[in-house]
Amino acid sequence: MDDGKQARFGSEGELQTDDRDETDDESESVRDDFGNELEENETKSGVNRYVVTSLLQKAVRRSDEETAAWAAWELVRSGYAWNFWDRITLFLVEDLRAGHEVALVVRRYEELARERWSEDSWRGRLCAVHAALAAARAPSSRESVHAEEYFDALSDERVRAREENREPRYEHPADGLEPGGTYDAVFDHHTADGKRLGRDVDFFRAHGARVGPDGEPELSRQWRLRSMRLEDREYTEDELARAVRPVDPDDRWSESEPDRCSEE
Repeated sequence: MDDGKQARFGSEGELQTDDRDETDDESESVRDDFGNELEENETKSGVNRYVVTSLLQKAVRRSDEETAAWAAWELVRSGYAWNFWDRITLFLVEDLRAGHEVALVVRRYEELARERWSEDSWRGRLCAVHAALAAARAPSSRESVHAEEYFDALSDERVRAREENREPRYEHPADGLEPGGTYDAVFDHHTADGKRLGRDVDFFRAHGARVGPDGEPELSRQWRLRSMRLEDREYTEDELARAVRPVDPDDRWSESEPDRCSEE
């Protein structure tokens, strides 16, 4: 018996297999729910697939689980599995918060549907529904799209301001990328400018290697301090304190004098 089938017993006690994992009959796949031949780009419910795809994206964006699941199911059962998997992948980066593990989950469902089973099989449809539900349940955000649009407009504004001999409406990160500027800490021994300034690994330890507002975990903090104290050179207490001091959440690039620190 094919391992891909689910065994069951019929009314007479005979062993049967579940044939739901087979793809739909070809004659059925080209007809809608009312028995009419499908028009180009039409789904079995009689809706244009582009409209269903748009519905899927808006449902994911608005965290509407049921609507997202239906749209996924409708696309796949209508022969547009390829369209569904292409679009749901785009929605992961266009409509969901960065860093969420749902991207890996959706990728695994796609692998199961395409590589282990058939995309338009019963199990393939389940994978699509699960992928849509996972996406709809993840934190929604258009941050990547907003970032791209803002950075593009910001660069254009910077050019216009120079042409019109005025100050830009918003600060541009590139304008602070110089020694002594907003991002002075980046000019350590890893950059040509930092080397010209004589900034060696000591500068990197005390400035460039600092971490975000949450700071280092306590054990990591102790390792950093102990390793610096074991080096050939001696760091001042201010340098040691700065090296493990988390950045100020309100001024992440400030290098103001830190408080004294202890190892424990």
